[in-house]
Amino acid sequence: MDLNFSEDELQFQQEVKQFLAQNLPPHIVEATANNASVFVEKDLALEWQAILESKGWAVPQWPVEHGGTDWSPAQKYLFSKECYLAGAPMLIPLGLLMLAPVIMAFGSEQQKQQYLPRILSGEQYWCQGYSEPGAGSDLAGLKLKAEADGEDYIVNGSKMWTTHAHLADHIFCLVRTDNSGRPQQGISFLLIAMDTPGVKVEPIITMAGDHEVNQVFFTDVRVPMSNRIGEENKGWSYAKYLLEFERGGGFSAPRISHELDGLRHLISQGRQQDPEFDARGEIERRVARIEIDLKALEITELRILSSVSGGGNPGPESSILKLNTTRLEQEINELSVDVLGYRGFAMDPVADGSPYRPDFTSSVVPRYLNNRAASIFGGSQEVQRNIIAKMVLGL
Repeated sequence: MDLNFSEDELQFQQEVKQFLAQNLPPHIVEATANNASVFVEKDLALEWQAILESKGWAVPQWPVEHGGTDWSPAQKYLFSKECYLAGAPMLIPLGLLMLAPVIMAFGSEQQKQQYLPRILSGEQYWCQGYSEPGAGSDLAGLKLKAEADGEDYIVNGSKMWTTHAHLADHIFCLVRTDNSGRPQQGISFLLIAMDTPGVKVEPIITMAGDHEVNQVFFTDVRVPMSNRIGEENKGWSYAKYLLEFERGGGFSAPRISHELDGLRHLISQGRQQDPEFDARGEIERRVARIEIDLKALEITELRILSSVSGGGNPGPESSILKLNTTRLEQEINELSVDVLGYRGFAMDPVADGSPYRPDFTSSVVPRYLNNRAASIFGGSQEVQRNIIAKMVLGL
């Protein structure tokens, strides 16, 4: 196992740094720093996506024939690292990094030609319909029904906590097509246009005052069977494949390192304003613990990077990354709120539901509130531990 980068890889890293210095707009960096939610706003994400697409760097994870870069795993890692350190936003992954791999692996040639170019260009903006009011982490309990009617399905039910459904023009859904066997055996994977008659989106405003998630209702929605990915009743397998990319398709240590810099900035402000700030060193001890755990996460990511250099999907090890990434991010959020103290009341409701605040300080508490959901989305922390126990440790 080699955790060191080659000379060619280090030269590539310098090329990425130069590109970011010349092409990453300052207004996107500022907005990303003050964003309190999971994703940046649609317009900013698509602006950055267009810049990367013009360079040919928007989807390093895709195969070359669909617009990918043919980079090595090490190059992908270094590109991701430099983007985070430069303050670039994460591209919205719902279509690019979650749906697209499923279409490539299980979709028909017609579906690949129809959807992949439009996902890459940003012409189609997707949301994910997995969770339901009675089926969150337990996806096998979903009840959104799709009944065959000629060459169509008639879809009835609802999806919950649907990120950016109010902005999306398409949604990929897990639907119930059979109730006769085990719950996992009766699920199909369906693509639905949001302007189809019978689709209705209702907003859910978060504790932080943001509008990012929604409930989507389906009432007698007619969807062509040609919009189904793969075989009927095989959607559970496709969903598990997708979740590997949601949980661990990328590397998070560089992003968390960037977030830790924001915490250090708050600590520096605290020292300037109060000579007695952290007089007992408790905050410094907590920062040191985070730094140690972050270094362990980075080494784990590099170890996995080394082992998957031959290709393949992330595998169950993605649950290890998801589990520790969430924990570290939340520890940084919690400590940031502690450092702010009463200044955390600077969080004012935003009238238009935007996740952006006027400055970094005012985004700290909303970021803490929004990131509590990270313990659940993409599979709860308890689910991740069960996967690790079974698939990694063999218990």
